Amino acid sequence: MTTQRVAIEPSEAASSASAMMTWQAAHRARVETALDRFLAIPPSVAEGQRLWEAMRYAALSGGKRWRALLVYATAELCGADVAVADAPAAAVELLHAYSLVHDDLPCMDDDAVRRGQPACHIAFGEATALLAGDALQAQAFEVLAQSRMPDPATACALLAKAAGGHGMVGGQARDLSGEVTTMEALEAMHRKKTGALIEAAVMLGAACSASIEHTARAALNRYAAAVGLAFQVADDVLDVEGNTAGLGKTAGKDAAQNKTTYVALLGLQSAKEKMYALSGEARQALENFGIAAWPLKALATQAVVRSY
Repeated sequence: MTTQRVAIEPSEAASSASAMMTWQAAHRARVETALDRFLAIPPSVAEGQRLWEAMRYAALSGGKRWRALLVYATAELCGADVAVADAPAAAVELLHAYSLVHDDLPCMDDDAVRRGQPACHIAFGEATALLAGDALQAQAFEVLAQSRMPDPATACALLAKAAGGHGMVGGQARDLSGEVTTMEALEAMHRKKTGALIEAAVMLGAACSASIEHTARAALNRYAAAVGLAFQVADDVLDVEGNTAGLGKTAGKDAAQNKTTYVALLGLQSAKEKMYALSGEARQALENFGIAAWPLKALATQAVVRSY
C-alpha cells in the first residue's frame, strides 16, 4: 500500500511552528470534510430533521479537533494511508461531541456555553440535545464499522471500551459521585474521564496500519497515557487562568462548584509543573521513532501550551 502524506513532508525544520500550522490546517480540513459527510442530513428525513440539525450543530461548531489530529499523526507514523484515518478521526470527534452535549446538560455540569456559542440544549432544548448526543455516539460506531481500517470490529471494541463504564462514562460517574478527594483518586478518575478517549485516538491511529510492532505499540501507549493526563491538568489550570470568551465555555466553574482538581490539590504553580512534566514524559516515549514522530511531539506540547 502506498502511503499518502498530507500537505508537507518535514525536512529542515520538522518541529517549526510554521510546519505544524500547515500540517494541522491540512488535517483539520480533512476531518471537517469527513464530519460534514458523515452528518449529511438524509434526504428521507422529514420529522427528524431537527435532530440532525442538532447533531450537526454540536459536532460541526469548531473546536481544536485535537483528538482527530492524534489519530492522523499516529496513523502516519505507523505508515498508514491518511485516507484510512479519516473514519477513526471523525469517529473520535463524534464521540467527543456527544460527551460534550451530555456534559453540558443541567443534570450534569449544567453549562450554557460551549465553543463560544449556546450549548446544544440551550439552542435545541434538553430533550433534543439528549437525543442528539445519543445519535452522535451511535454514528461514531457506524462510521468505524464501515471504515477502511484493517480490522473495523477491533476498532469498534477499542472505542467502546474507552467510551463506556471502563472509560469516559465511568470516569464521569466517579466525578459526579463527589467521592474524589485525593490525588490518587483524582488521577484514576481522569485517566478514565479524559484520558481514555485520548488514548483511544492514539491507538485507533495505530490500528490504521495492518502491522505494528509490540515495542512501538507499547511506546504509543506510554505516550497516550501521559498526554491524556497532561491535557486534563492543563484544563484545570485554564479553568483558573482563562476566561469564558477565550475558553469558549464558562471559566471558574471548578472553584465555584468546589470540585477537586489538580489546582485545588497541588496549587496553581505545582499543577503547571505537573502538566509540563507529563508533556515531557509523552515526548520522551517517542524518542525511538525519530523525526517521524514530530507531529505527535508537537501535539504533546500543545496539550499544555494552549489558551482553550
